[in-house]
Amino acid sequence: MTANYLYRDVTKVTTNTLQRMHNEGEKIAMLTAYDYSTAKLLDMAKIDVILVGDSAANVMAGYKTTLPITLDDMIYHASSVVRAVDRALVVVDLPFGTYQGNSKEALHSAIRIMKESGADAVKLEGGVEVKESIDRILSAGIPVMGHLGLTPQSINKFGTYSVRATDPREAEKILADAKVLEQCGCFAIVLEKIPALFAKEVSESISIPTIGIGAGPHVSGQVLVFHDMMGITQQFSPRYLRRYHNLSEEIINAIGHYIHDVKNLDFPSEKEQY
Repeated sequence: MTANYLYRDVTKVTTNTLQRMHNEGEKIAMLTAYDYSTAKLLDMAKIDVILVGDSAANVMAGYKTTLPITLDDMIYHASSVVRAVDRALVVVDLPFGTYQGNSKEALHSAIRIMKESGADAVKLEGGVEVKESIDRILSAGIPVMGHLGLTPQSINKFGTYSVRATDPREAEKILADAKVLEQCGCFAIVLEKIPALFAKEVSESISIPTIGIGAGPHVSGQVLVFHDMMGITQQFSPRYLRRYHNLSEEIINAIGHYIHDVKNLDFPSEKEQY
């Protein structure tokens, strides 16, 4: 089957591009990046969206949750990514504590990200409870991507990373929240770790794109954490994760080869000297 690349040759992906892709049935491909070199490779491969995720707390800093990462940390990572990118839409997570319960702080946080990193949009977790923050951010002309289902910043509330929306009441709330986010003016919504048929129901109830992670195929696009899908991280293996490479093994072998060459005086060779 031939891949559907209606918008592969666009010079710059925008929120409008994503809506057109959604309307015309082209799936949206999204991956995370936190540094210049990785972002450069993703952009060269023509990824549609790069998410500078608060998952940097896990894969870059080694924290067990996303909660410890700060706004300054996110701006640092986002700035590194933006400097590498020409084509992709760059979306940056607002970290925990920078938007919940205080819409003025939410706006200040979003403005800092946009001004100091040069990103294209921000993403935040939650539904009706963060509506005021979303409204205020959007009033400043800053595009907002929503995030429903499993919301990692609320892990202490849920107490588990298990599939969400299996309870009818929770499913009903997520469906209602998706409509609230659309009405607010969000340009897209990430749906994380919910049943595939329910993700289909949510996606069909709104007109903006939905990006799934563990949400099945009936969404507008997919997102994965780069370090997970490339096999750099090995300790995280949810059902939805497809590993496209095993870079950790290749990197460890390459480092072992380097160590061997150094210890045995094989590196540097005569050609590698001045």
